[in-house]
Order: sequence, then structure tokens, then C-alpha cells
Amino acid sequence: MGRELIVLWSGRHRRDRWQDLVDEYASRLRSMRLRDQQVRSRREGSDEVRRRSEGKSLLGALPPKAWVVALDSGGRMLPSLAFSDRLMELEANWPHPVAFVIGSDVGLDEAVLDRSNEVLSLGPMTLPHELARLVLYEQIYRATTIRTGSNYHRSKR
Repeated sequence: MGRELIVLWSGRHRRDRWQDLVDEYASRLRSMRLRDQQVRSRREGSDEVRRRSEGKSLLGALPPKAWVVALDSGGRMLPSLAFSDRLMELEANWPHPVAFVIGSDVGLDEAVLDRSNEVLSLGPMTLPHELARLVLYEQIYRATTIRTGSNYHRSKR
């Protein structure tokens, strides 16, 4: 993918096994322009106060002309082949960065969902944000292997 991909996420971060796994996929994607950016989350206050604060921080971290893809359980689900096709379509038609946005344990603020160009779901189950980030990295990697014809993704396409 020629455009910069940004994985923008909110949550508390500590070096752990999740990060090691994300790093493994990121190393496989080193030929891409991929930026991982954490937005610090507020630890105090109600879920609504935290969600609003995180939303402002996430929106403030977005490049002005980014195509924004929010990851939210209420979004549309895409099979891996369709996700790969969607990334190729954005690469061909959108000249600016593509930003995937992941909320913390309190989810994404409505303002972030309203700013998003599309909302995708990784499935109907609730996932911790660390796992959602890992799944996103794996799917981006899978999309690149589908594009290049690697045998990582086996399908009857």
C-alpha cells in the first residue's frame, strides 16, 4: 500500500505480550508506510467523561485529510478478501493517509464515529482494545499477502 496507514488507538499501554505480537506483524509489514500511534486515555471519571476526552484526543491526532475507519462492534463486518479489496481500492482512489481508530475499554465517542468515513467491526463479540489492535494488524498483513498471492491466506478465490 503506497498511502500511509495509521493505527490510532486509545488506552493504557504497558509493554506486554500483546505488544510483542503486534511488533511481529509490524515487522512483516515494514515495506509499508505504517504508523502506530497511541493516544493516552484518561483514567479518572465516568465512562462518558473518559470516552469524550479520548474522542477529542483521537480526533486531534488525525491528519486533516485522512480517510478514517473506526473499529466498533456496531460497524459492518468484512471477510478478509473484501477487506483486502477495500484497502486496494483506497490505495487506488484516496491520495491521503488511511487511519484506523480503536477506542479504549470505554469504546469510541460519537464524535469519532461521526467523523469516520466508515465503521468496521471485527466481529459481534466484544474484544479488549489490545486484542482488537492485534487482529487489525493481522488482517492488514493478511490483506497484503492476498494482494501478492502469498499462500498465507488460503482461499478458493
